[in-house]
Amino acid sequence: MKYKVLIVDDEPLARRGIRARLKSFSDFTVVEECEDGVTGLSAIRRHQPDLLFLDVQMPGLNGFEMLKRLPRNCQPFIIFLTAYDKYALSAFEVHALDYLLKPIDPERFRQAMERAARQIGFHAADSIESRLSGLLAECSKAKPGPYRERFAVRTGRRISFVFADEIDWIEAVGDYAGLHVGKNKPLLRETLNELETRLDPAKFARIHRSSIVQLSRIKELQTLPNRELRLRLIDGTDLKVSRTYRDRLDRWLAGESLERQSREM
Repeated sequence: MKYKVLIVDDEPLARRGIRARLKSFSDFTVVEECEDGVTGLSAIRRHQPDLLFLDVQMPGLNGFEMLKRLPRNCQPFIIFLTAYDKYALSAFEVHALDYLLKPIDPERFRQAMERAARQIGFHAADSIESRLSGLLAECSKAKPGPYRERFAVRTGRRISFVFADEIDWIEAVGDYAGLHVGKNKPLLRETLNELETRLDPAKFARIHRSSIVQLSRIKELQTLPNRELRLRLIDGTDLKVSRTYRDRLDRWLAGESLERQSREM
């Protein structure tokens, strides 16, 4: 499937750089480049792109002002481009798809594009409008929703974003949380106790003092002595469910059973 990409940046060199890097991603096609926000808005209405590369600071209409004028029926996923990482945590932590710091690091660009491909695919049938509305609310200092949809992790000067839906499981690493996302394990500076309150209990469950799993990643369960369980995730990871947290998993299993029975009736 081909995804349409629009680039809005007042720097010609930056636009050429994005276009050149996108040649390695055959699923993405650049439909137009724009040098200012007004032209960008017109291009969005014409092309209705899936992904928008948007510069934060532009003369005339900047990136934030552009967002406020986006039509409701034309709201793409957004990767921000900026020369200043001060914008990252304050504005984009929860709701932006990603952000790239200029000059763009090739590996960081690859990670952003892989995330874009996953998220566009995961949410093709969902309303993207709610994501943009959340971003605008964040820019307006509005309070976020009760559960976190994404987390920002910092490595040196680099800040990466991890969607909650991408996480397979989480382990305690001292005062940090190791987020297992496929083969990667970025560290988040939060304890598991703190993180547990930020995750949707309909999707995540604490199974041990040192681990949390995304319920949709559970492949099979095995009963052990003393009411303990061992579960296997779809990626082959084996984890123990301690007796202390067994009841939380039991409630989820009961709910799954009732849902299955209702489908069979």
